[in-house]
Amino acid sequence: MTDYYDQLEVRETAQRERALFDAMPAIIRHALTAPGWTRHLSGVDPASVTSRAALARLPVFRKSDLVGLQKEHPPFGGLNVTPPGKAKRLLMSPGPIFEPESLSADGWGAARACYAAGFRAGDIVHNSFAYHLTPGAFMLESGAHAVGCAVIPGGVGNTEQQLEAIEQYRPTGYVGTPDFLKILLDTALKTGKDATSLTRSLVSGAALPGSLRDELRGRGVAVVQCYATAELGIVAYESDAMQGMIVNENLILEIVRPGTGDPVAPGEVGEIVVTTFNPDYPMVRLATGDLSALLPGVSPCGRTNIRIKGWMGRADQTAKVKGMFVHPKQVAEIGQRHPELARLRLVVGREAEQDTMTLLAESATANAALAEAVAATLQSVTKLKGAVTLVKPGALPNDGKVIADERPVG
Repeated sequence: MTDYYDQLEVRETAQRERALFDAMPAIIRHALTAPGWTRHLSGVDPASVTSRAALARLPVFRKSDLVGLQKEHPPFGGLNVTPPGKAKRLLMSPGPIFEPESLSADGWGAARACYAAGFRAGDIVHNSFAYHLTPGAFMLESGAHAVGCAVIPGGVGNTEQQLEAIEQYRPTGYVGTPDFLKILLDTALKTGKDATSLTRSLVSGAALPGSLRDELRGRGVAVVQCYATAELGIVAYESDAMQGMIVNENLILEIVRPGTGDPVAPGEVGEIVVTTFNPDYPMVRLATGDLSALLPGVSPCGRTNIRIKGWMGRADQTAKVKGMFVHPKQVAEIGQRHPELARLRLVVGREAEQDTMTLLAESATANAALAEAVAATLQSVTKLKGAVTLVKPGALPNDGKVIADERPVG
């Protein structure tokens, strides 16, 4: 079979559901060997969880609670079955949140997304995710390796050096953020480097507006995207059909009403909740904080699993900017460091196909020195540069919104 990674992707829906829920009691029983899951799922009978309705009765576990739980029970909040010393890598995401990498091949389930992006055995893939503590680079690298590809560990920065590697090795594939792919192509044009070997890309970690996808396609690079988290791996991915994201085969996805664990009606926007079958670091009803909705029917590409519309915002106000999460508590910290400020609102936007941040801050004292100091604090706290605009007291609406994500969706 050349169009699909394996037969699991095209099995009948009833067959898939039966296989997943036949395996569910064993994975819950396995998770209960970890003290964190023993606490969270106290009183749950694994043998009873054999349907979506039964799964929906279990409590959700919120990703936003991981930071506190991991501080209380280091390193992984007691949610890991496999000891840290038996992991492949010990990683760290902004938050900070700590994650183990499984020793099992393709432990994050990235191979299907790579295959759907058009990567095949013998291809060379350039990886521009960060190879420093965070899991993104290793996640996509493991998928490319499972497909049979060689990987160039480009990482972030050193754009011209990366272009030298691209010119020499002639990779056909790219994984990384869409923004950095544009930077690579723009820099290649300016410097005369040859990056025309790149024809396929699998992107994640940042917004992919239709305008940017069209621009990259016009420059010879087909772009599909995937949705992933460090705890779950690849949750869903696009195929060439580009009609929603196809849910991965190694997990169960639900869409629930934000703030609850109650599944919503098909097509209704809600929070993504995922249960995985990772034997080392299982997740049972992890509430991601991300919004999406189920699409009706199956993908025109022939893959039969359910589809989501893709990332549609945050159930909370956390935003991902240039691949980094920015949290409301970080905005609050800026206010604590500058008591002369009143209400704050961080506006996330999009300009010249790049994410932007502007912090609007109420202040009775509006001067350039204060704005510069606040901008320095913004960068120190979030690790991202942003503009600061000081406004008069009372100018911002009293609606409780701390982060306003005004980027176009789709």
